[in-house]
Amino acid sequence: QVQLVESGGGLVQAGGSLRLSCVASGRTFSGYTMGWFRQAPEKERAFAAAITWSGGNTYYADSVKGRFTISRDKAKNTVYLQMNSLKPEDTAAYYCAAGRPLSYSTGQYAYWGQGTPVTVSS
Repeated sequence: QVQLVESGGGLVQAGGSLRLSCVASGRTFSGYTMGWFRQAPEKERAFAAAITWSGGNTYYADSVKGRFTISRDKAKNTVYLQMNSLKPEDTAAYYCAAGRPLSYSTGQYAYWGQGTPVTVSS
């Protein structure tokens, strides 16, 4: 059974940083893309960042480019999202997902975590 478990969310002031973690288990993720999506209140879930598990190629939404960094540790089966220079508009529930091939669309991801909340105060 595939499980994706996020952690690291919380409350932070604008300009601060957080690092989210996603521990993946239940299958080999070779050939998969690991994504981070976020969903603000009353908005649709939206792509934030993705990384290919095998090659480590990274992709970002324009809204987070230059501030967020996605990475993965194969030995720990963990994907990270380092978030710097946080803004109030980054406030959302953040979800880890696994799917293939690379996509910016939620529909292409077969596996999802339960989400971790991030609140950025002004």
